[in-house]
Amino acid sequence: MTVVHERPTDRQDEEWAPTRLDLEILSLLARGLTIDAIGRRIGVSDRTVRRRLRTIADELGVDSSIEVVVHAVRTGLI
Repeated sequence: MTVVHERPTDRQDEEWAPTRLDLEILSLLARGLTIDAIGRRIGVSDRTVRRRLRTIADELGVDSSIEVVVHAVRTGLI
């Protein structure tokens, strides 16, 4: 049995309500910090940072951390 992961498409921005942690991660990523440095800075594991970024990307219907940051900047989230 093969499980296919379908990415959300045509998501509306107002459907996603970023948490304070999400915004902090996005802001630090936009400033050029690495995943490891972000985790150390906010006191979570790099795995948590990666998981949050993947969740955000899924919510926004994008494929990468760079696209997440671009979207956040363009929409004024950060």
